Amino acid sequence: MSKSELMIKRAKLMLMTQAPFFSIFSLLPSPRSVVTMSNNTQLETIFNQKKILRSRVRKALKGMDPSARSLEDNAIQNIILDAPWFRSSQRLCAYISCSSLREVDTSKVLSEILQNPAKVMQATDPVDLLLLPGYYDTFLKNYLELVKERNWNQPLLVALSYSVQIMDEEVIPVTPNDFPVDALVSPAGVIPITTAAQERCH
Repeated sequence: MSKSELMIKRAKLMLMTQAPFFSIFSLLPSPRSVVTMSNNTQLETIFNQKKILRSRVRKALKGMDPSARSLEDNAIQNIILDAPWFRSSQRLCAYISCSSLREVDTSKVLSEILQNPAKVMQATDPVDLLLLPGYYDTFLKNYLELVKERNWNQPLLVALSYSVQIMDEEVIPVTPNDFPVDALVSPAGVIPITTAAQERCH
């Protein structure tokens, strides 16, 4: 199996974060179990599952060796900086990483972006690329509502993830507050998820 096939297979994985996390839907033809809400009991069960998974990932992030974290930070940022979809972006928005929240470092990416201020946009402007940390659901909900309201083009949504945030799961807990992204960047490379990402990330 080729490296790209392995990465696509890993799209069956799910990014777990400290916040309400999102699903990476499978790109493979195999059936997928997705939990949906029909009553308060199911909703409570989903939130309990998320709480357990978040706790597990939080512990893994806290236990990461600083040198390993630094290596992953550099690997992820180098992948982004070399990516055609990043270099061809005309208007983008990226987060300023916070080490206390154990977010993937974006200092090198931001330094590159700021060398071309014309490409830097505020979150209230139309953008064609959004680089996202783990915690982003509320921000993204508000931004996508603005996109719809102002009839802007949908931006490419790319989330950054440490390797310990990715876990195999047969059932993905889903609530209306969860937003799928287009692609995931981990130290292993870029995993395109949606059709838009497959078109721009290959």
